[in-house]
Amino acid sequence: MSSPCLDRLAALSSAEEFFQVLDLPYAPEVLRVARLHILKRMGQYLATTSFAGLDDDAVRRAARDTLERAYRDFATSTPLAERVFKVLREHDPERPPARGAFVPLADILHPLTQS
Repeated sequence: MSSPCLDRLAALSSAEEFFQVLDLPYAPEVLRVARLHILKRMGQYLATTSFAGLDDDAVRRAARDTLERAYRDFATSTPLAERVFKVLREHDPERPPARGAFVPLADILHPLTQS
């Protein structure tokens, strides 16, 4: 289901436009550092939001709430702490890297000498 509000949001191209269209204040220094992270998180929140049966004003309020929630996540934290993007999740120093099956080259070249 689409709405004029969601259609308008889909046509926006900058983080500032999202904040302007949804009448949400923001700190430029937060947006400067985390703009893509905020929009990605907003998209994650929107993906779990049901707009079925809502009129356009309610859709706009829900979209505004998701942007505000995403913005708050990064106004009180950092992109590294939140790890929204896959590349940041995969390179988390707190989580040991996943290791595949590793076979040393020496074992392949000299399998019989290790008995």
